[in-house]
Amino acid sequence: MPRAYTPKVITGNALLEGDAVWLTEDDTWTRNIREAELITNEAHADLRLLQAQARSSEIAGAYLADAKPGAHGPEPMHFREAFRTRGPSNYAHGKQAEHS
Repeated sequence: MPRAYTPKVITGNALLEGDAVWLTEDDTWTRNIREAELITNEAHADLRLLQAQARSSEIAGAYLADAKPGAHGPEPMHFREAFRTRGPSNYAHGKQAEHS
């Protein structure tokens, strides 16, 4: 019996700022995981990842991360990804300031 595919988002880090970013359905990078494309097909996920990795002038370290549908868009399934949505932990500005 085939295994169920866990939905994914494509994430990486913005090359200049270092912020965590996610790929949207319209091929832009967002700093909000809820705006990311939630990919439910393994072949499509692999293709989208290759496309993202080719954009090395914009981002570094693109990879597929498990996600689940949420009321307002994709949500992370693992601690590491949830942590990345809050931004850098060594200073309080940007996303960190929003969570203070």
